[in-house]
Amino acid sequence: MKQQIYRFNNTLRFTPLLVLTLCFLASCSNTRYLKENQQLYVHSGVELKGDILVSDKQELRSSLESKSLMLQQANKKFLGTRIKVWLYNQKYNEKKKNLFWNLVLSPKNMEEPSVFDSAKVQESIKRMSAYMYNQGYFYDTVSFEKSARGRKVSVTYKVNTGKNFVIDSVSYDIPDSSLMTVVKKSQPLSLVQKGKPYKQETLNSERERLTRLIKDAGYYKFDRGYIHFELDTLNKSFLRNSLNPFEGMLNVFNENKGLEKPTLNIVVMIRNPDDSLGGMHKKYTINRVIIYPDYPVSGDTSRFTFHDSITGFTSVRYRQDILRHDVLNRSILLRHGDTFSNKQYNATINKLYDLGVWQFVTVNYRENRDTTLDALLYLTPRRKQSLGATFEVSTSSDYLLGSGITLSSRHLNLRRSATSLDVSLNTGIELIRSGRAWVLQSKEFGGSVNFTFPKFITPFHISQDKLTAVKTKLSMGADYLSRVQKFDITNINASFGYDWTPSPYRRWIVNPISLNYVGTRLNPSFEDTIVNKNPYLKRSFEPAFIGGEVASYIYTNNDALHRDHYSFFRINLEESGLWLNGINSLVGLVNNHKNDLEDYTGLTISNFVKLDADYRHYWKRPRAAFATRAYIGIGVAYSSSTVLPYIRQFTAGGPNSIRAWRLRTLGPGSYHDTSATAAIFPDQTGDMKLEANAEYRFDLIRMFDGTVNLKGATFLDAGNIWMLRKDPDRPGSEFEISQLYHDLALGTGVGLRLDFSFFLIRLDWGIPLKVPYYTGNANGWYFSEWKHFSDPSWRRDNVIWNVAIGYPF
Repeated sequence: MKQQIYRFNNTLRFTPLLVLTLCFLASCSNTRYLKENQQLYVHSGVELKGDILVSDKQELRSSLESKSLMLQQANKKFLGTRIKVWLYNQKYNEKKKNLFWNLVLSPKNMEEPSVFDSAKVQESIKRMSAYMYNQGYFYDTVSFEKSARGRKVSVTYKVNTGKNFVIDSVSYDIPDSSLMTVVKKSQPLSLVQKGKPYKQETLNSERERLTRLIKDAGYYKFDRGYIHFELDTLNKSFLRNSLNPFEGMLNVFNENKGLEKPTLNIVVMIRNPDDSLGGMHKKYTINRVIIYPDYPVSGDTSRFTFHDSITGFTSVRYRQDILRHDVLNRSILLRHGDTFSNKQYNATINKLYDLGVWQFVTVNYRENRDTTLDALLYLTPRRKQSLGATFEVSTSSDYLLGSGITLSSRHLNLRRSATSLDVSLNTGIELIRSGRAWVLQSKEFGGSVNFTFPKFITPFHISQDKLTAVKTKLSMGADYLSRVQKFDITNINASFGYDWTPSPYRRWIVNPISLNYVGTRLNPSFEDTIVNKNPYLKRSFEPAFIGGEVASYIYTNNDALHRDHYSFFRINLEESGLWLNGINSLVGLVNNHKNDLEDYTGLTISNFVKLDADYRHYWKRPRAAFATRAYIGIGVAYSSSTVLPYIRQFTAGGPNSIRAWRLRTLGPGSYHDTSATAAIFPDQTGDMKLEANAEYRFDLIRMFDGTVNLKGATFLDAGNIWMLRKDPDRPGSEFEISQLYHDLALGTGVGLRLDFSFFLIRLDWGIPLKVPYYTGNANGWYFSEWKHFSDPSWRRDNVIWNVAIGYPF
């Protein structure tokens, strides 16, 4: 069971009341503090018309409403009030000062009243029109409509895009034939293509692309200032009346305006430098590579004596030989005679950081008299060893209080090979409240040892020059969990595998060897009253030997290029039993089929295949975000196994799943365990899981002088778990496509988050909307039961309180 860690004090419970009280007070008018000729600017919006796609319209509206174009912004509302304006007035007009007001009146919690300014409206129209022109809407119109009610003003900007120009042709004017060759080879990847709508930002992006392309081709001193674009919207209609060229220009305008898609031609121009010999751009190559592996933080090298190790054109200047030179050279992709390349420059920095040995990595170039460069690498080491201790206080939906201690040790550079060693020991307990006494529910202790090697360790050679974050990992660990008067589980695991990043957005984790021993010991009473009555649960608690392969693929594009929205995708595939069964058969063959591996160890090999996929998408706004997730998982036992091992089964409910149900209480299917044991020990699991979540997150107020950000959220969760085979002891638990809609659980709720920057405390309150086992409605809709909301016992069973650390997804 995953623990949720948190730290907070009694102030937290009063936060919602404080917010509601302030909102009530802020409902009073804020116009009373305005001067006689002033009006409060309460609303601004954009009414957008034009022949454009819905997606483009939404993006265009968002741009037009930005602060850079719409210069005057109305004060934001919270719960129907402009509470930030009210707080501003309390400080600067009412002159409120005491401990309470000093706490609340943080600068980030206040907004100065937005007073209507007609000059800013006119300037906004000019900027919007200029922006539309840069986006290729040459025939746009922008106006505004003002509406006043008392001393409050609203402004609506009316924007008609007209028709967007489309690129008809792209040509190149590049006097340097070598540059022309480089650019033409990459033309299929150009962002400026025939038939695409014209946008100024597309030209800007193309300028950056060409700059990177040309610098990667060896042109070290090339910069974006050499690239220009020439737009041509004229055609032969300009020459229809040579005696009156102005009439010809009018013909061009009218003709293009009548076209369904007016067109333009683009000429990409790259001019030569003025100070270059022969007027051509210079192409540079790498000459010497000089490395300082233990460069001082101060940057002052005059006080130190350096040793030199020279191999060809590569020099290593060091004070202490902290890293083997073969390991160092493997991470440096700059070689004598190579053409200068920004890609190699960035890849070298990334690979050096990936070693984990350096705190700072700096690469500079020194230009020589010829067209060569010396690369100078300044590497400042990190501290080689570290010790850590963590004390945790936790809570969850099935225990009230938990605590744990983790001790850790790390060595970053074993045997001067950049191999890291991590050792950790942990112990913890969980307590429940029984009457007035605290009762121990579970105890746990364990440890792990992890080696991370900065290369592929394989029986054959694999080139890793084009890969970053290449690692080979060897892990071993053991864990003992005891649920008092129920069961003891011993978990011993080991794995060997690889972790690498083929591109900035993609990552692979592959463990060809993964071993997991699970030993169980059941309390006789628990075994007789609970386990033996449920054959499925009995099989789940059988000792298991899991051995197989695990592979994971991860994609995420959360970077500076995707600030408004980004995605995350992870897919995991695990197989157990394939090669272990081969070893088992081989041992049996050697012993003439008398005894095999299972006979010698007394363990049963688990045979199964498990697949799960997790997709998330995030939309970010200045003070809000919308997050979605879709999850699917399925596990199939095969050969002599009929059930997944207990630790590999799926569960639903809890703070990181469907929050309107407690952990392990939902499913499988429409089955609902109402036994007294289930109330104390909820433990529903399944072979398959479907889940979808959506959450809207928004900022509320900042507290404690802005160091803590109180945020709000509203969410919708849906999903369930199922069995793939019929379980007589749990009717309705098997998956049937015809019953999918009926079996889906649906929950909603609201939440508060205390964001401390370095960690986040999350409180969510969930309530069911659709309950698979509810018989009051054919499809399980639960709205009719909400009439009992005033009943405390109903709220205790149906309004679920979740506390956790971090976001659920």
